[in-house]
Amino acid sequence: MTHQMIEIPASDASGSFQAYLSLPPSGKGPGLVMAQEIFGVNQTMRDAADAYAAEGYVVLVPDLFWRQEAGVQLGYTPADWQRAFGYYQGFSEDKGVEDIQASLTALRTRPECVGPAGVLGFCLGGKLAYLAACRTDAAVSVSYYGVGIEKALDEAAHIKGRLVLHIAENDQFCPPEARSAIVAAMSWRDDTAVYVYPGVDHAFARVGGDHFDAASAAAAHERSMAALKSGLGPG
Repeated sequence: MTHQMIEIPASDASGSFQAYLSLPPSGKGPGLVMAQEIFGVNQTMRDAADAYAAEGYVVLVPDLFWRQEAGVQLGYTPADWQRAFGYYQGFSEDKGVEDIQASLTALRTRPECVGPAGVLGFCLGGKLAYLAACRTDAAVSVSYYGVGIEKALDEAAHIKGRLVLHIAENDQFCPPEARSAIVAAMSWRDDTAVYVYPGVDHAFARVGGDHFDAASAAAAHERSMAALKSGLGPG
């Protein structure tokens, strides 16, 4: 797998930020911006990017915490969790979505990116993937256990392109009332699919994580790939 760090100018002219770029074996493919968990562009995110690159995508993982601190890469110890929540509390979702749009734009200008581009995100990135569906020109958006989507359901009227939401039944960050609100808001939309995974918790798709569930992760991945291939390719 070929990968490198690239620099992306912020759309508000406030500076620039780095992003991890992973290329498919062919060297070219549709674009996919991957929105990070609250732990930064760590090894988990880079491994996930490489996995999607292996599926044929040109994957870009922007450093979305750069406005607070550049280059955040945390693990999953209690101390790391505390730091991660600190970054999360200081994070501007509006600026994060702007940076995702800047990443989509930068990705499409690269010679390796052939065709449309989409967004896929986990946790914090799952919320941003939903917002990207509402606010950016992503052709497809895929959200894994997004936190706080129920607080932005008024934006669903602006969804453009295909949206897939993966929700864990036992997710403490998406309690039953929030889950029900999301399902109800999306149930009438032909361009949106909501999948609830019974008996699993937040981060069920993080390989090696405490809540990893192989069967649910495999089902979610199959559904994600179906949406990505339909909306982006490769054929």
